Amino acid sequence: MRPPALRPGDRVRLVAPARPADPALLARGVEILRGWGLVVEVGAHVYDEHGWFAGTDADRLADLRAAFTDPGIRGVFACRGGFGTQRIVDRLDLSAMTTDPRVFVGFSDLTSLHGRLWRAAKLATFYGPMMNWNDGRTGPASIESLRRAVMTTAPVTVARDPAELGAEVVVPGVATGVLLGGTLTMLTTSVGSVDFPNLTGAILLVEEVDELPYSIDRMLTQLRRSGALDGIVGVAVGQITNSPASPGYDVPTVLRDRLGDLGVPVLAGLPLGHGQQQLTVPLGVPATIDAAAGTLTVTAGVR
Repeated sequence: MRPPALRPGDRVRLVAPARPADPALLARGVEILRGWGLVVEVGAHVYDEHGWFAGTDADRLADLRAAFTDPGIRGVFACRGGFGTQRIVDRLDLSAMTTDPRVFVGFSDLTSLHGRLWRAAKLATFYGPMMNWNDGRTGPASIESLRRAVMTTAPVTVARDPAELGAEVVVPGVATGVLLGGTLTMLTTSVGSVDFPNLTGAILLVEEVDELPYSIDRMLTQLRRSGALDGIVGVAVGQITNSPASPGYDVPTVLRDRLGDLGVPVLAGLPLGHGQQQLTVPLGVPATIDAAAGTLTVTAGVR
């Protein structure tokens, strides 16, 4: 299901299912959304601090429930990642989303919520920047990419950036399938849970931050061993950020070893994830990967 595209005057809600928002950075995110004519509301607990989290599990769950059940809310934007979404996602009742779908945007720790929305409602969602906005990382290109994704019905095309780590890894071919995935850590720690998607016939999107090559190898190996990759039709690798090489062992080597023999097209170096100038793509809709051309083209996630 595709939610309606956001329009000026629509109400949107900011939520923090993981770590608390930074007031100054969130103010910039609010400014951007208001600049598009949206009416921005901030969840009750986004600034709370309960240890690592934005309030207790009950508080964060209540904010999510309110955002996904208020019939006047047309978009839900995550404030920040970190960790915490997996602690509450199983208890989220998403039945309202099957009859009244709305835009959802987030990435990183929010990978679990993307998967849960897909499993519960087959909802198209948006893998894009958090509203804890940092102009130094997500500049004008990131802002425009997010706006186009949630406010227009134009398809999204993302091209390989040769400057991204691992961008030289290409297994040629063209494939079409539903785009699913997210941050590799969150995917591997969700295997066997209600938020891990069935990847049969899918193009798998993966990206990662602050993990050494051996850890990325281990996570991709776990997905292979679990059988999760058996039915995929392609792999789109986003930004692998802050992953310094060990002697003789680096990210390109890992990607070739763990993905190169799957028999499907593989395209790395897409500006999707935790790196500079992060772009936004819909998940849960048909996409086409052309590894030789270096493009991932995704159907609009809104109607």
